[in-house]
Amino acid sequence: MAHTTDISKTRRITSNIFKGSVGNLIEWYDWYVYSAFAIYFSSQFFPQGDPTSQLLNTAAIFAVGFLMRPLGSLLMGRYADRYGRRAALSLSITIMASGSLIIACTPSYSTIGLLSPIILVLARLLQGLSLGGEYGTSATYLSEMASSGRRGFYSSFQYVTLVAGQMVALGVQIILQNILSEADMMSWGWRIPFIIGAIGALSVLWLRRTMDESEQFSKMDSKARKNAGTLKTLMKHPKAVLTVVGLTLGGTVAFYTYTTYLQKFMVNSVGLDKGVVSWINFIALLIFVVLQPLGGMLSDRIGRRPLLMSFGILGMLLTVPLFLLMKQTNNPVVAFLLMMIGLIIVTGYTSINAIVKAELFPTEIRALGVGLPYGLTVAIFGGTAEFIALWLKSIGVESLFFFYVSACIAISFMVYWRMGESSKASQIEAELEAEQKLTTNKSSHK
Repeated sequence: MAHTTDISKTRRITSNIFKGSVGNLIEWYDWYVYSAFAIYFSSQFFPQGDPTSQLLNTAAIFAVGFLMRPLGSLLMGRYADRYGRRAALSLSITIMASGSLIIACTPSYSTIGLLSPIILVLARLLQGLSLGGEYGTSATYLSEMASSGRRGFYSSFQYVTLVAGQMVALGVQIILQNILSEADMMSWGWRIPFIIGAIGALSVLWLRRTMDESEQFSKMDSKARKNAGTLKTLMKHPKAVLTVVGLTLGGTVAFYTYTTYLQKFMVNSVGLDKGVVSWINFIALLIFVVLQPLGGMLSDRIGRRPLLMSFGILGMLLTVPLFLLMKQTNNPVVAFLLMMIGLIIVTGYTSINAIVKAELFPTEIRALGVGLPYGLTVAIFGGTAEFIALWLKSIGVESLFFFYVSACIAISFMVYWRMGESSKASQIEAELEAEQKLTTNKSSHK
């Protein structure tokens, strides 16, 4: 009987993790489609200038989208802590669908002039608002739904689906590149992936509405619920907030450098063919996806801190050499291997960052605590990484960007070095243990 109950519980956990994760995939697909197809639609919104300046304009709007993420983290994190993780996740996917549909339908600059890039900015702001709320709420939901001893494994699926969203975007790009001519891609073909994203988001909305709410949220007492999701409550955890900022800084810069900017670097600086670069990125990210649960499982065995330390040390030492070597090669295989080394290093951060942050906060402030400091850090550093890289290239000092990435990782390494092992001081586990003791005491009194 107990065995049957365990199987049923495992299936329920798996079902809810799947429903939460597939929505996360669509959200990140919608977000990454913009970056993946910028090389095709940049001339539609910014017709003047050379390819680098056009990419610089679209990269600026990519960064602007990040500026909304802290606001999304604040609004949606508060909503999730007060009204539930499921409700917040459903709302975020609806907003993302709206943003994608607007981009898909926006006329080009030649049709409506300056209004075209303005609408693009507004749509991107909507997507930023949605994604800002998605991260903290999703990390919280996956961490709370997972079983003890497997939280690292289950929470790693946030980055599995995050990267899978980027892979699907690249997969759509590869298919369209083989079906349509480059002229068609630049004229109207780039709109197709945004339409796919909007339809996918609306489909996922139904799945999210059928998810179970996390037990930890459902069991919050009335006192905790009254203070849930407020900045006043968040400020009672200053060390945890600063820890999230510090451990995110280097990780987000490295992640966006190796997964978003690198595609443009291979085309714009190395000189590789766009189609070849798409395949390099797709295969590398496929392997990267597989690495995430492996990193999560490893953290359940040896702890979170060793993985963060490995990312910090290797990221500091190898980022500059990896980029300098890649700039000197015209061999796609070598470029792939160098990208893969970078992604293996970044796995030390990506596979466990969600659970590390979730373990720092109590239930009543977890979604906001994970999301807001993360959103602020990503807006300032992650969202501007590509823009800084392209700007430095435009003024002839591109190599300075590689040192900038290493410096950001070095700052995070100092945080990893000083912080304790989050799994041993987990607020999630502490609350569960307190609840079990209370239940045991009540049973003994009976």
